[in-house]
Formats: sequence, C-alpha cells, structure tokens
Amino acid sequence: MATLFAQFVAGYTGRSVDRRGRGLENGPLWSLPELQGLLDEWIVIWQNRPHDALRDPDSPKRAFTPNEKYAMLLESCGYVPAPFSGEDYVELLPERWQAINSYGIRLNHRTYDDAELTPLRRQHSGVAEKKGLWEIHYDPYDVSRVWVRDRRSEPARWITVLWKHLHRVGVPFGEMAWDHAREQFPCGTEEQIADAAAAPAAAGTRRTSTPEGPCDEAVPARRRADPSHCLRPAGPRSAHRRSSSGRSGGHRVGEGHPAGPV
Repeated sequence: MATLFAQFVAGYTGRSVDRRGRGLENGPLWSLPELQGLLDEWIVIWQNRPHDALRDPDSPKRAFTPNEKYAMLLESCGYVPAPFSGEDYVELLPERWQAINSYGIRLNHRTYDDAELTPLRRQHSGVAEKKGLWEIHYDPYDVSRVWVRDRRSEPARWITVLWKHLHRVGVPFGEMAWDHAREQFPCGTEEQIADAAAAPAAAGTRRTSTPEGPCDEAVPARRRADPSHCLRPAGPRSAHRRSSSGRSGGHRVGEGHPAGPV
C-alpha cells in the first residue's frame, strides 16, 4: 500500500517526518471522502493483481491473485459465517498498556474508574513482556468508557470502566472534541475540559433539526440579522453515538446485549 498507492497520492508526506517535502500543504490535496474513493478503487485492482507471495505447491511457477487464492482456500476448506460478539468488537479497538492506580486509569488527561478494578489496583497484570502493565482498549470516537482485559480471571474477561465525569456530559463525543477543549484550557482541570468539550455538542442538540424551524436563541445578533443561516440543512446528529447497552460499568461486554458496529 505504501509503495503502490500512498506514494502516488498528491500530498504524500513520506514514510517519516524527515522525508516530508516542502510546501506540501500548499499544493492540491484530496479530501478524506475523495481519498477513500481512490483507495476503494485501488483495492479492487490489488485484489485481482498477481502477488509474488501467493503460490501453490501444484503450480510453483505461477503467482496467484488474492481473489484467486481466497477462492481456492474456500473450495478446499469452506467457511462458517459467524457474527461478531461484543468482545470481538472491543478486541478490534485501539489498545494501550498502562498501570491501574489507586484512582483508576488515566487516559489523555481523563480518569476512568470502577469498583471492579479494586483487586487490580497497583497489581501486576501477569504479562511480563509489557512489564506488568494492563491491556486497555478505547474508542477514539467515544470517550465515555474504556475496556480492561483481566487475564488473571478464568476465562479472561473484559471489564467496562466508565469515565469519572461522564455525568457532566449529556451527549457523546470523541478524542477530537476533547483535544480541542484542552487547547482552549491548557491549564484547566478535568472538569473544566469536560464542560468545554461537551458544550458544542450539547448546543448542537438544542438547535432545530429541520430547515423550517426557528433560529437558535443563542445565535449572536449579527447572525440573527441574516436569516439565511437558519436555512442550512441540519447536520447529522451524533454520528458517532454509541449504544450504552452492554457497556455499563462493571459488566462484561456482550453479556446479554447485542453488539453494535465499532
């Protein structure tokens, strides 16, 4: 992907910062939807392109395409369609390794805690390769909770841990909104940053969801003087909303609740 796709895209910054070209941000750049469309087209070509690493003992001189190799394995082995469980979705989330302290878990200046962490506080996780740190998975688009893998239990399980200040937030938001709020309050407390991050999202829910509705009373007077801003189509409401079913604090993921896509 790096050598056959990314390096030919306008605005490619190189494999590292020291190889970044000059003035790339001033050149023609693709938007994320456009880049996604280009990648989708390239994947179709890649799946039907012979790959030197895809060989077969019966035809050692021939290189197969990914689609051809998949079809061969499917005919010989078959498949059993199995839907993902809640734990499978958590497994696919980004991970980080850190300690569980007396106050809980600190992640990007946020505190997560739950009563189920009590026997794990300041304890060795049992994973020597990670120096006893605990495996924690998080959703970049929903900062309301994280998941801790408890390998010491039999069988191993996921513990859902809620954000300590979740009660201050009426609508979900992700890391981007949190980072923006931190820039506004670089020396602010966790409570102040939480209120600042939740304010834009909460204001969005108070605005009308139809173009014909009245203007928001909080709109400045200089904008109210121009009624055209009320005719804009309403944006998507909480596109990254996550269902709270099966994710409440102290319960195992996927226990009696359907899992939604990540």
